[in-house]
Amino acid sequence: MTAITLTVQPTANPDIIKLEANRPLVKGSYEYKNVDEAKNAPLAKELFYLPFVKTVYISSNFIALKRFPIIEWKDVQEEVAQQIAVYLQSGRPLVNNDSGRTSVEISLYTETTPNPAVMKFVANKRLVPTIIEYKSATEAAEAPLAQALFEAFPFVTEVFFDNDYISVTKTDTADWEEESPRLRTFIKDYLVAEKTVINTAEVKKWQAAAQAHLLSKVTTDPISQQIVAIIEEHVKPAVASDGGNIQFISYEPDNHHVEVLLQGACSGCPSSTQTLKKGIEAILKNKLGNPDINVEAI
Repeated sequence: MTAITLTVQPTANPDIIKLEANRPLVKGSYEYKNVDEAKNAPLAKELFYLPFVKTVYISSNFIALKRFPIIEWKDVQEEVAQQIAVYLQSGRPLVNNDSGRTSVEISLYTETTPNPAVMKFVANKRLVPTIIEYKSATEAAEAPLAQALFEAFPFVTEVFFDNDYISVTKTDTADWEEESPRLRTFIKDYLVAEKTVINTAEVKKWQAAAQAHLLSKVTTDPISQQIVAIIEEHVKPAVASDGGNIQFISYEPDNHHVEVLLQGACSGCPSSTQTLKKGIEAILKNKLGNPDINVEAI
């Protein structure tokens, strides 16, 4: 049998790390929030003896850990991964097969967004560790769920993944009242069947692209740094709740011009101009104390 190896994967939530295995670990998904809940999960129980472990997730090919904010993962993640790898190599069970185990049932609900062409489908589990989007079945060749949505529903024009939700964009000819229940059932059945959402190599490609984008925006310009911080703290959470994403692109000090990229539900939204001017631009003017700031989406 192939030796088990673990790869530490960062996630969109800084409190959570994901340890991805090179072969299946368990059938189903399990979540434990304390030692008592983990009485039938020996590995999870052992991990709770680490004072910084808040929640343990065990799924088909990964183990995810949520921390208490008393440490940073970068300081302990390698040691934790080694401890888990030693346990896995011992051959001991992760979850005992008895009635005391806690299996996570997949749930999926819909949310409308400010963009009438976009519907948000929110799961009770993490779907992807980074933002990923596709605008055609061809682009989604390495994303089985997105490709399945394009092929099964011809009115779908874009599929946007972030953390625990999927934003789907439709053509004007489709009616959400009729189509959203069909999409919800399709996505839930897909997740319940534990099919691959996006291939691992594809996820890593998008993670690398996101990291490259962040590195390209590293700047010593104090105004740009402030803008990035303001967007991350005051703008991005609200945009994400509407099924979209915003990225800082550039700042021109000569004319106080800020460029941003809107994705997901925010891309092509009829109210995006209002969001930019009365929302993002107003926040930047206020936080920076600069009435000349102007924002444009590219």
